[in-house]
Amino acid sequence: MSPVADALPAPVDQKIHTRARRAAQDPVGLPPRPLPGLDPAWSRVVTAPDAEGVTRRWHVLDNGPQLQERGEAVRHTLLCVHGNPTWSYLWRRVLAQAPAGWRVVAVDQLGMGWSERPGAPRTLGQRIEDLARLTDALELTGPVSTLAHDWGGPISLGWAQRHTDRLAAVVLTNTAVHQPADSAPPSLIRLARTSTLLERVCVSTPVFVRATTALSVPPLPRPVRSAFASPYASPARRVAVGEFVQDIPFEADHPSRGVLDDVAARCADLQDVPALMVWGTRDPVFGRRYLEDLLRRMPHADVQRHTDASHLVLEDRPEGVEVIWAWLQDNATDRRQPPARAPRHEHASATPVPVRVDTTRPHELAVAELAGGAPRRITFGELAERVDDVARGLAARGVAAGDRVAVLVPPGIELTTLVYAVWRLGAVVVVADAGLGLGRLGAALRSAGPRHVVGIRAALALTRLTRVPGQRLHVEPDGDQVQALAEEGRVSRATGVTLPDPSAIDGDQDGAVLFTSGATGPPKGVVYTRDRLGAQVGLLREGFGFGPGERFVAAFAPFALYGPALGLTSVVPDMDVTAPHTLTAAALAEAVGTVDATMVFAAPAALRNVVATAGELDAAQRAVLSGPRLVLSAGAPVPVELLHQVKELLPAARTQTPYGMTEALPVASHDPTLVDPEALAAQAGVCVGTPLPGVEVAVAPLAHDGTPAEQLVREPGRLGEIVVRAAHVKDRYDRAWVAQRGSERPLGWHRTGDVGHLDDQGRLWVEGRLAHLLVTPQGPLTPYAVEDRVRDGVPGVVDAAVVGVGPSGAQQVVVVVVPQDRLGPAARVRGAQSGTAALAPADLAERVRAAAAVPVAAVLVRDWLPVDVRHASKVDRSALAHWADAILHGRGPVERVRSALRGSAPRTRSR
Repeated sequence: MSPVADALPAPVDQKIHTRARRAAQDPVGLPPRPLPGLDPAWSRVVTAPDAEGVTRRWHVLDNGPQLQERGEAVRHTLLCVHGNPTWSYLWRRVLAQAPAGWRVVAVDQLGMGWSERPGAPRTLGQRIEDLARLTDALELTGPVSTLAHDWGGPISLGWAQRHTDRLAAVVLTNTAVHQPADSAPPSLIRLARTSTLLERVCVSTPVFVRATTALSVPPLPRPVRSAFASPYASPARRVAVGEFVQDIPFEADHPSRGVLDDVAARCADLQDVPALMVWGTRDPVFGRRYLEDLLRRMPHADVQRHTDASHLVLEDRPEGVEVIWAWLQDNATDRRQPPARAPRHEHASATPVPVRVDTTRPHELAVAELAGGAPRRITFGELAERVDDVARGLAARGVAAGDRVAVLVPPGIELTTLVYAVWRLGAVVVVADAGLGLGRLGAALRSAGPRHVVGIRAALALTRLTRVPGQRLHVEPDGDQVQALAEEGRVSRATGVTLPDPSAIDGDQDGAVLFTSGATGPPKGVVYTRDRLGAQVGLLREGFGFGPGERFVAAFAPFALYGPALGLTSVVPDMDVTAPHTLTAAALAEAVGTVDATMVFAAPAALRNVVATAGELDAAQRAVLSGPRLVLSAGAPVPVELLHQVKELLPAARTQTPYGMTEALPVASHDPTLVDPEALAAQAGVCVGTPLPGVEVAVAPLAHDGTPAEQLVREPGRLGEIVVRAAHVKDRYDRAWVAQRGSERPLGWHRTGDVGHLDDQGRLWVEGRLAHLLVTPQGPLTPYAVEDRVRDGVPGVVDAAVVGVGPSGAQQVVVVVVPQDRLGPAARVRGAQSGTAALAPADLAERVRAAAAVPVAAVLVRDWLPVDVRHASKVDRSALAHWADAILHGRGPVERVRSALRGSAPRTRSR
């Protein structure tokens, strides 16, 4: 016997098998008593031959007879397959929520649940054939979709691969079809499978059965756990539990290994079958690496991750059942009539720019880097050559086309080189801003599931701490490690390793995963295809003049990387680009002077600090700042007052404030300083300009309860959610099917989550975020207009935020103000110690109420308003609302409610 075979666990005790054979002769049971959520009318016993042709008795949950009694035609069937050690009870909510015309059949596999105990072990191949013969007996002719969990996954996939003629869709929850070679099998399964523990843990005692339901987060109710365990009340009824564990083919010569390998390989046969994966990411058994493996085999699959769910994802997050039904109704159609997909947007006026280094002027400066020591420079020709060499070096380290590569390097030459090298290979860049904070950054990267992580030492330590997957590759801003990669690439080139032809890389392939700021919820991954990235770069070139001959100060992280593709000289100033407020006027002058910059792109917080530190400039520095012709600022609405101050400092520059978001930037733009002040006063919110060429903008009108309508309008003055369509809008949210479905209405459009209106000149006005909308008894109320009236109409108030307290539909308006006399670092320190909160004095409250021009329930005073860390500009109104609610309802001292603001940065003056 081979060493591997010697390592296999010993067979389950023969006495137990004998008891099982006796149990097999007993009548097949039905659930013996009412169980939570289980309709007894679903239970039935079906006779069907097993893989060997022996007639067996199966317990199934089946709503088919009920449909027949109601005279309801079956239009579609969902076949549900459980794993070990659960049973069809796992699918009770799926049956309970079945839409009209859907038959749901949930089987108890032989030896499991309430089905017959066959008295002998079942292999994977037998179980697949068992299922096929049962579905023949049930006359499931199609269209059929499958839903599976745990080791029901490969069984259901084996069935699906044999029945593609009737297969409509595949849904998988926390399962696997392959053990990745670079990781060990799940420790819990390996432990239970050892010869010393297999019988004791799985058969003689209910430890394994009970442990499965103990994994849930939050803990399952005791009656539900008892219901899951009810078919396995004796050792004789648990024999198959042990045999199931024993049949897991970890070893190369395991009897079921060949079948599992075949199922894994044939996943490619399902590439035209809609697929969904609903995944609990806290599963200690089928964790993240199994999801990544499945997605490599079925890259077309939609994904819905539940970051706080464990192994029994539909128990931990029952809303996952609603997700499955919504997805099935969207996707599980007749295969001859594929599900609707968003049409490609073909109306962009800008010519797409390929995401590769422009080498038409090889001797011109491409990137200058001023941060972190002595200035460094690289030309376009040098950069292109280095990108090719580093790409080969990455390939030598295992990076391949389609791989996700997280790049955690400060902006500059190294980051630019690495990003373009990843694109050169046809791989996918994953970029998450360090400004998200440790916890959110780790969660964001984990959600993207990178196969490789390239980063500085501190970043790699962070990824280990936060359990980010992927091969680690260390680089530092000094370039030594990147140079080593380049040398490795040159060796690879000498040995005949070639790079893909750029024109052969499909533009529909993923190019980047970027993350939202998380200002109104957890950061979401946003996927751009290579074509959509190219459309974005093209729009920047033609919309703002980005291109050859221009020289660009890249003080705004999202666009610090696009210069090489545009043939645009870029300089990274001496600042922390992930902390925009660290840009000083002197650092900006140095960057402008280094390349004789014609354009500056900076976040509002960066411009605010430039203005604040302008007094430190000497005459020569001020003269340098008279050179740029254009200043752009994005990331948050920019106060007109700030732009006027910027123009005083950069007198030759026009200002533009591109409006957009991670999912679509830019959307619209204009120079707010040129807008008639009377026009500003006549409209509510912030004017963000007219849509750029090729960009369509509409609004989804708000109902009285604040709900956006499904239909879109362009009627001037109509308040609604802002909805956009363009060639450079995101392809999808990453592994977040629910968010994607909610944002893409109608197909091909993106619902921004911003609320606003169009005016009679076609200009777009933003009035706030949908998540921050107040729904009062009088209807929806947007915050920006009220805040503007308070700031402009109450002397001594330097900032204000409007939040709602109370239930939606009856919310009361609370205005939080920052008076001038409480502003500043010393006040913030005092406030942090004392709690910062107080009801406004009567005279201040009266002036605020008069200026607000809406009913105001309370006016509170703070030393600062919390903002997102990334832009240092967007007020965290959700946290502020929780804080205000706690203050007004007297829920403990301020120190206890200040936790609502934990992690937010203080700020002064902006939105």
